[in-house]
Amino acid sequence: MTDDLPRLPAADPALRRRHLLGLPDGIGADEVEVLAISRFAQAHWEDVVADVPQQRGFVRPVTAALGIRTVTAAAPTVQALRLARLSRLAGPYAVSPEDAVGLGLPATTVVVYDLDAPRERGAKPYPGGDRDGLKRAFPDGLPVREEERVVQWLVACARRLGGAVRIGESGVVLTPDVDGTIDLTLFADRWLEPSQALAVVQSVVPRARLSEASGRWEGPQAGVGRASTSGAGGVTEAGGSGLRAALERYGVEDADERQRLMAEAAAFDEIMRATPPPAESYGVLVDLGVDGTISVEAATETELPPLLGDLPWTAGGVVAYRVHWEPLLVEELEMEKPSFPHKVARGRAAPQVQAVARALHGALGGEIADEADFLVDPADL
Repeated sequence: MTDDLPRLPAADPALRRRHLLGLPDGIGADEVEVLAISRFAQAHWEDVVADVPQQRGFVRPVTAALGIRTVTAAAPTVQALRLARLSRLAGPYAVSPEDAVGLGLPATTVVVYDLDAPRERGAKPYPGGDRDGLKRAFPDGLPVREEERVVQWLVACARRLGGAVRIGESGVVLTPDVDGTIDLTLFADRWLEPSQALAVVQSVVPRARLSEASGRWEGPQAGVGRASTSGAGGVTEAGGSGLRAALERYGVEDADERQRLMAEAAAFDEIMRATPPPAESYGVLVDLGVDGTISVEAATETELPPLLGDLPWTAGGVVAYRVHWEPLLVEELEMEKPSFPHKVARGRAAPQVQAVARALHGALGGEIADEADFLVDPADL
């Protein structure tokens, strides 16, 4: 498959200053193109002349044909995906296992794409989660603007295609876990009522239930505000510390006006409780016990993946049904290397997330996308 591809100039020192995407065997350039269009709507192929390092002391041959002149080797032409105004991804290049390992890429790497993008860095990383490993790869300043967008896309491609990303300058290699993100979103042109969505989810996960408020709003808590006498002797003030002082300083001074505003607010609350507005969103929950929770969040969506923006069925509005898994320790979602129990729980939850997404797609049609907004064939779930 790689016999006809140009070889990666692994000896070129400039190569190590650029970001590289390494992919295993069996991944075609058309798959990378689809993922590019999925993130960058104007992505397209263009031909570029590859830079060939010249050997020192090498004298090119000369010929007498048409006069004495130097024979110049034709520079090879390679394809490049134009991702953005200043960024393009050249390749694919064939690479040997020895050169791949020399660059720090996995030995299973067969082809490499070379990213030419501007160097745009911001502040140093702040403490916290680093699921993609970018804080580790850019310790002196995270990429911003265009470089941030294309680097995040490289990592998403590596996760989707089972590859790796080598960060220029630092040489850090990121190998995102293919199973690290399991959330799915169904984009459809139909709205399911909460009871209908619940029935669809229960067809594959019977213990699903609607996410509903556990109580009812009965107005402000008694003893809150100006009349509060708590807050002394270490007792927490009802309604929040400092509320009474803030109302006395910034609130309405006239007692009659305060009473009128409170009566008006109470009347509005009563009307809303009696005739609530139609729901603009809702949720369905599935309790997985020690494996966490699956939620299905339904709401209208205005920002669509680029591949869906021009489809006829999206013109009248789109509803997004987001199938999300949340573990018991939610902070592990943002860890580059989560614990083994987290991976076990994720492995048990993933088939159920996929089953729910398939069931919703079967009822509504539309398109399914992963967390990176890359489209997923329902048959692959």
